Amino acid sequence: MQTLPILDPKAAAIDVGSEYLHVSIAGGPPKVFGATTGQLYELRDWLKGQEVRSVVMEATGIYWLCAYEVLEKAGLQVIMVNGKYVRNLPGRKTDMKDCQWQATLHAHGLLKGGFVPPEHIRCLQDYVRLRSDHIMMAGSHEQHMQKALERMNLKIHDVISDLTGMSGLKMIEAILQGQRNPAALVALCDEQIQKNKAGRLRAALEGTWKNEHLFALRQAYELWQFYQKKIAECDQAIEKVLQELAGPEDPNQPAPRTPKKGGINSPQITHLHSLLWRLCGAKDPTQLPGIADYVLLQLLAEVGTDLSHWKSEKHFTAWLGVAPGSRQSGKRRGSQKRQRNRAGRLFCVIARSVGRSVDKALGGFYRRLKGKRGGLVANLALARKLAELFWRLMVHGLAYVEQGLQKYQEKVAATEQRLLQKLARKYNMMLTPGKPTI
Repeated sequence: MQTLPILDPKAAAIDVGSEYLHVSIAGGPPKVFGATTGQLYELRDWLKGQEVRSVVMEATGIYWLCAYEVLEKAGLQVIMVNGKYVRNLPGRKTDMKDCQWQATLHAHGLLKGGFVPPEHIRCLQDYVRLRSDHIMMAGSHEQHMQKALERMNLKIHDVISDLTGMSGLKMIEAILQGQRNPAALVALCDEQIQKNKAGRLRAALEGTWKNEHLFALRQAYELWQFYQKKIAECDQAIEKVLQELAGPEDPNQPAPRTPKKGGINSPQITHLHSLLWRLCGAKDPTQLPGIADYVLLQLLAEVGTDLSHWKSEKHFTAWLGVAPGSRQSGKRRGSQKRQRNRAGRLFCVIARSVGRSVDKALGGFYRRLKGKRGGLVANLALARKLAELFWRLMVHGLAYVEQGLQKYQEKVAATEQRLLQKLARKYNMMLTPGKPTI
């Protein structure tokens, strides 16, 4: 039997842990290093002294990041692999044997690396993810405010849709300052609320005013304000990073188009649309339905601006986890679920927004598929379409032109008529047009 050739006799593998790193070269005896910064530098110098050019590691939690950065700056090729794709033989599940097994596979060229954003994108990613964490924590404290109000039988959230809007915050501040008169609290609200909901709101503001629930309301409100300050600080840091990455404005380039309106969680960054437009090389992904500036910022923080890492749109959608997975064994064929990463889940969120549109062709596609296969399948299919359009725009610069819902429906009708004509010819029958039934 022909044996597998060794493609790189100096291929190394590292089993990364929180305290120790186990290293093996081409499956040889392991060497153990610590995880402190000085010991990472010792690992780097030892690998270079052994003439190692390529190192493989498993992406386990966040422990690999520091080692990755040190080895990357040293000029080594660092390949990150998914742990579940590194099949261990029975009896090999120890840190020592893991690194030997991975080094053996790597030496034979059997391991394929995953996508790791470049250093400048990882910097942006850290800020954007931290901001998302702050938004989630602020949302938790908003729920705590609502709970405290509910315990006092104040039904503000049943009348006002956004408790942290201008009217809601004014009433909460007045309540914490001692105001208990419903009419005085209603007078703090927006004119439209006073005009259309004054009666309901006065009835909703008659509560029990217990001290323990007022205390909980104050604590939740102060914590919500604290996270709003931290979100604003993240916006300043993100703006600074974007200005460094986007570079100065080019007066010879045409100005970007008017940005879409952002949501309540959109970052307060001056000229955010222009910064993202320059970062994308004068390409504007916000022309795609459902993608506003904040959504684009989150996507760029996950996948970067150079999508040529994926050879085709099929590779990109498979990496996102929004493409169907196939499995075949002999004559048996089936499908398997793909695990969606952060970017894939973000495209699914965009698809839910686009699916609710009433005038877009992709919205018609979603509703048509939802009627046949259900909402989950329709959402995943629309997310895949959006990801394909995003890849084409970023790689080939293909602009998106909205055809509209009516044109899409006409195209679907033409396809259905063509299929009916084909069936009629098959059974030697003739189609007779008639009046539509209502």
